[in-house]
Amino acid sequence: MDKHMQANVVYDAGPTGCGELIMNVFLTMRKMQEGDIIEVISYDPGAREDLPAWCRLQHHTLLKRFDEGKISHYFIKKGN
Repeated sequence: MDKHMQANVVYDAGPTGCGELIMNVFLTMRKMQEGDIIEVISYDPGAREDLPAWCRLQHHTLLKRFDEGKISHYFIKKGN
């Protein structure tokens, strides 16, 4: 399976934890258009549960997640 998708925006969160990670993704996505895709790169293992839950609550679509060792890549489409 191809791991990479075309993203309009890439946000590398590094080791940023849950609250700050979610706030930064929220602020970044506010500037995006409906249907745009953001790739979020995170080293925080908690993001594996936090980001999908946040997407559901905010009505965004988590298109794909894949891991490269301890680094996770999330592709999120703004809106449903």
